[in-house]
Amino acid sequence: MTATAPEQDDDREPRVDLRLDKAELTLLGTAHVSRASANMVRTLLEDGEYDAVAVELCRSRYSALMDPGSLSRMDLFSVIRERRVYMVVASLALSAYQQRLADQFGIEPGAEQRMAIRLAREQDLPLLLVDREIGITLRRLTRNLSWWRRYTLFVGLLVAMLSRDQITEEEVERLKEGDVLETTFAELAEDRRDLFVPLIEERDRYMAARLRAEIAEKGYHRVLAVVGAGHLDGVARSLRADEGDPAGRLDALEWVPPPSFWPRLLPWLVVAVILAGFTYGFIRNPALGWEMVLEWVLINGSLAATGAALAGGHPLSVLTGFLAAPLTSLNPTIGVGMATAGVELSLRRPSVGDFSRLRSDVSHYTGWWRNRVSRVLLVFMLSTLGSIIGTYVAGFRIVEKLL
Repeated sequence: MTATAPEQDDDREPRVDLRLDKAELTLLGTAHVSRASANMVRTLLEDGEYDAVAVELCRSRYSALMDPGSLSRMDLFSVIRERRVYMVVASLALSAYQQRLADQFGIEPGAEQRMAIRLAREQDLPLLLVDREIGITLRRLTRNLSWWRRYTLFVGLLVAMLSRDQITEEEVERLKEGDVLETTFAELAEDRRDLFVPLIEERDRYMAARLRAEIAEKGYHRVLAVVGAGHLDGVARSLRADEGDPAGRLDALEWVPPPSFWPRLLPWLVVAVILAGFTYGFIRNPALGWEMVLEWVLINGSLAATGAALAGGHPLSVLTGFLAAPLTSLNPTIGVGMATAGVELSLRRPSVGDFSRLRSDVSHYTGWWRNRVSRVLLVFMLSTLGSIIGTYVAGFRIVEKLL
């Protein structure tokens, strides 16, 4: 395989030309918030003789890009039951950030990808989705983090995206090196290595392997691959390295390692300690046992109820949080958020208008409380967080009383 050095066109869009066996591959590094990138994609596809177009999208992100209303048709009961609340909230937060970019600067993120997709359709060219599924990427990312860091990173992501109505020019410049998800995570990370590997390095290798596999399987002769500027060097480096069987490489990069043993065991250990504390307290003195049970109920229930109240939940949702949290905290397979969000959804069922306004409402943080769809998600998250905090606070109180 031979390669030319990166070159710049008149719009300063980086480009690398490679030869894979008999195929010519053009890697175009684009900025996801740049009009120049979209113009360069159009120039290459209108002037070139490509027989396939590849874009830095997975099937899920492609569907979200081409069908912005997909989130508005979700089944909230299924989202709660299948514990997909955090994924949906992250998607809404990203969508809100992109909407604010479009409103403030007239820039629609992903314009170069839309351009590539549209022209591929017009020219009847195969469209290759070469990025790894975003769900797999996020699951591999979270395997590197403790549960507390996962939660704080998630909350930090939301705060960074929703706390300000205005986006600075500096933020836009940073976004020109990568997409919204990558840039925001990188800004929040203190130690970027555990985020960089699954978010950037692995995806570089995945896209290189996918390109190599598609070209070998379909026999394409000239392919244009539109990738983010932040991925250009990594993808080119992986292609030059010729890392062996692409199918095996893809399987390895799609495999999600199981959660480590201790994070799965920790909740059950906490429950065991608390139940043992109750038992020992009743054996020593029944009054002490009942005192510990009362504190457990008041602390755990109050914090879960406070979370539901902060989310703007219905009074009965708040009451459900208070009553359910002391019980659900003793069973790690059931969360109080499922109870509070279920009650909230039953009492304040979202209207068609709530779903249709969802993306516009969540573009400002106050809209998360105003829209009934997003408010259900907030009730789930904040009551769950309150119960988690209450479990540890009440647990320490029980140990303190016994000692």
